[in-house]
Amino acid sequence: MITIHELRSTYIEFFKAKGHVEISGKSLIPENDPSVLFTTAGMHPLVPYLLGEAHPSGKRLTDYQKCIRTGDIEEVGDESHLTFFEMLGNWSLGDYFKKESITYSW
Repeated sequence: MITIHELRSTYIEFFKAKGHVEISGKSLIPENDPSVLFTTAGMHPLVPYLLGEAHPSGKRLTDYQKCIRTGDIEEVGDESHLTFFEMLGNWSLGDYFKKESITYSW
């Protein structure tokens, strides 16, 4: 069975080979966002950059982000509901669009 470390590494290395820069995940408690208590998605720390602000690491990024979701907390304990997970991400901030995204995902 593949370990979480092997899974992360394989994913990150795949996108680095495609010209992406690895960025570190951010805090579970979002900075400068009073609208939420926790980081709930991999894209959450990247919202300013998805909206057009230039990211200091470039236009192609990859990461894994720790997330907490409590919207379905009463369902936790079955085979598919969790409160904590890590979301793998690959991001194009205006660099490529659907064609490359589909190629990288398929």
